[in-house]
Amino acid sequence: MSERTVESADQRLAALGIELPQVPKPIANFVPFRRHGDLVYLAGQVCEWNGDVRFVGKVGETYDLAQAQAAARVCGLNLIAALKLACGGSLDRVSYCLRLGGFVNCTPDFPSIPQVINGASDLMHELFASRGDHARTAVGVVNLPRGAAVEVDAIFAVR
Repeated sequence: MSERTVESADQRLAALGIELPQVPKPIANFVPFRRHGDLVYLAGQVCEWNGDVRFVGKVGETYDLAQAQAAARVCGLNLIAALKLACGGSLDRVSYCLRLGGFVNCTPDFPSIPQVINGASDLMHELFASRGDHARTAVGVVNLPRGAAVEVDAIFAVR
């Protein structure tokens, strides 16, 4: 689907049939997002869908690359749900996805950490087209909150 076919992010979301989860409730002392000027900082989101962590365990042991990418996509959907809330209900206020930070709960020898986070990166490109281009980190870790397989955080520019 070209950027010209569907101009707005809200229309693209609907055209792609993408359902957003409820914004996850923080499990500790933080908020889902903080807006400062034209920047929105989104707290890390695990692969939770409406309160249920869908991917619990280690990538490279419990999950393969394709499953881990699906987990990262769920993280991205949670980020988009929080971003929509931060933008007063409209993703059309998004100027750019500036940065994603990805964390993969994986075995020590798992080689494809950056490819896992592509599950979230691809979603940003799917939804925002060239405005979804972003800088990124991808890090393998020993554990994540609630035993989740993946966690992703983000920074967006909005208007």
